[in-house]
Amino acid sequence: MNIIKLATLLTLTATLAGCNTMDRLANVGNAPVLTPIVDPTTTAGYQPINMPMPPAIADTYQPNSLYRTSARGFFKDERAHRIGDILTVIVTIDDSAQIDNSTTSGRTASNTAGMGGILGAVVDTATAGTVDTTAAVDFTSGMTNKGNGSVNRSESLETSVAAVVTQVLPNGNLVIEGRQEVRVNFEVRDLIVAGIVRPSDIQANNTIPSSKIAEARISYGGRGQISEVQQPRYGQQVMDAILPF
Repeated sequence: MNIIKLATLLTLTATLAGCNTMDRLANVGNAPVLTPIVDPTTTAGYQPINMPMPPAIADTYQPNSLYRTSARGFFKDERAHRIGDILTVIVTIDDSAQIDNSTTSGRTASNTAGMGGILGAVVDTATAGTVDTTAAVDFTSGMTNKGNGSVNRSESLETSVAAVVTQVLPNGNLVIEGRQEVRVNFEVRDLIVAGIVRPSDIQANNTIPSSKIAEARISYGGRGQISEVQQPRYGQQVMDAILPF
C-alpha cells in the first residue's frame, strides 16, 4: 500500500512539475503576469465571516430632532463605513524574540540484596563459595538528560496598502481586504491585508494601523525569477518529503 502511495505521489509530482516547466518555458523572457482585479467575494474559497453579535438596537428619534441613536456623529463622516468603501492600512511590524533554554537532569539508583540462613548455605555449598550471598542480587541504574534550545528572531516591515470594505457585520464592525502587487523588472512583490476593524479605530484621515485589526492576516512575499532561484528544486522538495532520514 505504501509503495502504491509513493508511486502515485511521484507520478503526480512529475505531472505537476512538467506543467510548471512548460509554463516557465512558455514565459521565457516575459515579465510575471499581474493578477486581474476581481471582486474578492466571488473568488474561490471566499467565505463571509460570522461572529457572535450583540442584540440589534432599533433606531429611535427624539421629537423635533435630526439625531438618531445609532448615528456616530451629527455631521457626515467621510471615513469608510459601507461595503465598497476604501481605507488605508498602515502596516507596521517590528517584532523580535530571543529565547534561550537549558535543561539538565540526572538520576542514579543502586540496590543490593543478600541471601542468608539456609538458602545462603545451600548456595555456598553448591558454588563452593564462588558466589557472595551477601550481595546475591545487585541492581544499578543511571539516567542523564541534557537539552539546549534557543530562538533568535527579528522581523521588520513598514508599508501601507489600500483595503476595501467587503462586509459590514451586524454590530457595525467592518471586514476589510486589500491586495497590492508591485512589479520591478522580473519580480513581483505581493502584499495582502485582511481582517476585522472597528469603525471608531479608523482615524480622521481614513487610515488605520495594522495593530488595530482583529483576526489580522498579513502576507508579504514575492514571485518571479529571484523567488524561483531561492526555492529548492521540485525534486529536492519531493525527496525531503518522502525520505525518512
